[in-house]
Amino acid sequence: MNKLEIAFINVFSPYKVWNKGEILFFETDNGCRYSIDFEVVEHPVFNAYWFSLTNLDQIASHHDIKIMQTVFCVIDEFFRSNPDILLYMCSTAGEQQAQRARLFSYWFNKAGQQERYYFKTAEIKGEEPGTKEYVAIIVPRNHPQAEDVVAWFDHDTQMFDSMKP
Repeated sequence: MNKLEIAFINVFSPYKVWNKGEILFFETDNGCRYSIDFEVVEHPVFNAYWFSLTNLDQIASHHDIKIMQTVFCVIDEFFRSNPDILLYMCSTAGEQQAQRARLFSYWFNKAGQQERYYFKTAEIKGEEPGTKEYVAIIVPRNHPQAEDVVAWFDHDTQMFDSMKP
């Protein structure tokens, strides 16, 4: 992954973003710290990364629009620096994954990102019987393999879902 320009992110981000190594951090007005990390996905054709957003303090930040704005500043910089794909899986902590999936989808739509990116979600069976996990893919619409990437996501999520009990 190409290095993200923190100074460029901070030109537009309402919360100051900093890094320690490859992990990015920011802190909200109410003192809640978040980390953002990108982990490479092994795929023979596409360059893809898992996008991870973690609330480090487990403090609720209800209706803080600046979190959404900061996250999308980071995502925009990721795609400015990397012609790749992002995958996102909602954390299952506290069994709030459905709520997190709805919130991330809401953020994506509210931020007006539909014109720039394909954003597709899927609900798959969780590790534990009767549980669900929520995943998403974000790929720039101008990605040369965008349609193939979305088809791969659809195929793999369906296959993964059918393999679990």
